[in-house]
Amino acid sequence: MNDASCARYYKCSYTDFSRRNRNHAIVVPSQSHCCNTYRIRTLQVSRKTTQGKEMECRLDRITVHYEVRGEGRPFLALHGWPLDHRAMVGAFEPIFVRRQGWKRVYPDLPGMGKTEGPEWLVTQDQVLDVLTGFIERVIRSERFTVAGLSYGGLLAQGLVHRLADRMDGLLLLVPSMGPEETRDLPFHHIIHREPISFEDVASENVAGFKNMAVVQTQKHLEAWKRDIIPGVKAADGEFLGRLRKNYAFSFDIAALSEPFTKPVLFLHGRQDNVCGYRDAWKVLESYPRATYAVLDRAGHSLQMEQPVLFEALTGEWLDRVEEAACG
Repeated sequence: MNDASCARYYKCSYTDFSRRNRNHAIVVPSQSHCCNTYRIRTLQVSRKTTQGKEMECRLDRITVHYEVRGEGRPFLALHGWPLDHRAMVGAFEPIFVRRQGWKRVYPDLPGMGKTEGPEWLVTQDQVLDVLTGFIERVIRSERFTVAGLSYGGLLAQGLVHRLADRMDGLLLLVPSMGPEETRDLPFHHIIHREPISFEDVASENVAGFKNMAVVQTQKHLEAWKRDIIPGVKAADGEFLGRLRKNYAFSFDIAALSEPFTKPVLFLHGRQDNVCGYRDAWKVLESYPRATYAVLDRAGHSLQMEQPVLFEALTGEWLDRVEEAACG
């Protein structure tokens, strides 16, 4: 599907700036009542990826900013807290650049990235309402697959409660299973450390890296600077502080009405001191087609600390999703 047909599909207006200088951001809003499409300069990460399009979807009370890459079956990627879509682009685009047939949808969740955090939004159920509305507007009636990182994994499990009959697969990457005070966590343990230059990194981000990273190398820090720190800087701390008071859903995410029978992948770091790896085991029986992997030498940044295993396991999961979807 090309850009113009994509705009017609979503009932959005489209402006092609392919002949303009992509080193300058060019933003032209549409007048659509639904989703506004923006064609701006090419977006890049340090590894080879496809080009992305920044877009926005206007719901009744909130506008969700998101990025779309590729064409094909929808893949919804939900980032962690307090990050933005760049965390998921950095994790998954190196995989999809070698795999055709998937349209990746990377939203900025409320209060993060370019999506504002409105005062009326104070519970996770309301966040799930926003996410469901976004899916109905952008993905529409298509079946889709979901990946969630950390907090995004919590929301992904919420989607299973609401939209399981439309989902072809689920990937939970170092997922949150609930509020911090309920988590069974290992102590922080550094497995490997090399000399690092923090010269251009703010002190609060240096502390965050040192307190979370299991593999502390310059390469890992550079990945943080590309995929993590920009989202942390963009987050609305006041909004997230209010939302944190109601971190849990009103329902038990472990209590599915029936098992989710599509291919699932749980990916945990053995040294993850943020979300841990033990709590998710309690819900495993609700996912009869799940692979449950706990990786050594990996913490809450598993995709950066164990990139080879992350890409291999994710690729195998995508194989299973494609196989199951084709019957």
